[in-house]
Parts: sequence; structure tokens; C-alpha cells
Amino acid sequence: MAKILKAPGINKCIGCYSCMLACARVIHKSFSPRVSSIQVRSRGGLQSKFAAHICVGCIEPACAAACSVEALTARPGGGVRFNAGKCISCGACGKACVVKVIHFEEETGKPVICIQCGSCTRFCPHHVLAMEERDHA
Repeated sequence: MAKILKAPGINKCIGCYSCMLACARVIHKSFSPRVSSIQVRSRGGLQSKFAAHICVGCIEPACAAACSVEALTARPGGGVRFNAGKCISCGACGKACVVKVIHFEEETGKPVICIQCGSCTRFCPHHVLAMEERDHA
């Protein structure tokens, strides 16, 4: 059964950005947290909590439907697979994303898209993130 990324322990997040750095380095081969599929942000204010902006793993992803060159294809169980070689950097996927979590690399113009791999979960020291089986109910 497919698993998708969730943030069940978001109230334990201290904003260390380990998840972002892991995603950037392991998946996108970058040292910049800007090149991470997961984005952790403060909710605002000096003593606020954090929010994780993550792909929700749509069963019928609008981003894949918007991709005219099939660089994004639906992944069984939710989310997408990304073929960077096919991508023409048109930006249609980012506009179509229902949760607005797709952003683009400045250098390449390619989208930074979560592939539901779980790399970020292994580096979170407070177990904020988890790969959970999709609830089909």
C-alpha cells in the first residue's frame, strides 16, 4: 500500500529545517533549503508555532493533469513521479497545484516537487514527519 507524507507531530516542530536540508541534499542534490519539496515556515510572531507546507499526495493530481509533456505522472496511491528530462519548465504544474506547494528552482527553472520518498522523515530529530498509509475510506 502506498504511503504519503504527513506531519502528525507539527506541534513538536522547533524549526531546525533538518527535513528541508535533507530533501534538498538527498533528492535535489543542493545545499540550499530553498530547493526542498517540504517548506517549514513560522506561522508568524515571535512565539508562534511552525507549519509544514507539504504535498498532500492527491489521488488524481491536478499538477500531473496540467503537464502537457507528461513530465509528471500520477503515482499509484497518490502523488506524482517527476521526469525532469521531459520537463519544459512551463509552470503549468505550479499553477495547477491545489495546495500551492510546487515552486521552481532559480537556476534550472524546473519545478521542485515532492515525490513522497520519505527522506525528510529520516532526518527530523523530533519525529514531526511520518510516511503514513493512505486512508482509502
